[in-house]
Amino acid sequence: MSPWKQALEEGVVAGSVASLVSAAVLALAGRRENGHGAAPVNAISHWIWDRPALRKDRPSLRHTLVGYLVHHGASIFWATLHARAWGSRPEAKQPGPALAGAAAAAAVACFVDYRMTPERLTPGFEHRLSLKAMAAVYASFALGLALGSMAHGVKRR
Repeated sequence: MSPWKQALEEGVVAGSVASLVSAAVLALAGRRENGHGAAPVNAISHWIWDRPALRKDRPSLRHTLVGYLVHHGASIFWATLHARAWGSRPEAKQPGPALAGAAAAAAVACFVDYRMTPERLTPGFEHRLSLKAMAAVYASFALGLALGSMAHGVKRR
């Protein structure tokens, strides 16, 4: 199997786990900070619906579903790059190195999201969450990425 095909296979698994874990933290933080769990996920849909999405609080197909799908796609993208750069190493499937590699990938994703990306393509949840909550979202993404990557490694053995 080609290295990119292997990376995409792992990226789908690890990215899906990372997406679910980080979306749960987005919802919990949104509920805690704004009283609306859907608000940070809705904000992600600003990729499609522009600035009005940043102000939507309640769950809806238009904003919540689209926001989650964008988040999920971005999670698979980052997980695939992580898998291609790091995933083929045997030590990458051990808990310590897996978490370190995933933390590095999450840090790169955060840097790119907020320092290299045009405003229209930023995650959007920065408009609804504190910096502390955003750090928790990226940390949970790293945790999910590591867990998904290790699970994929177990599956491939």
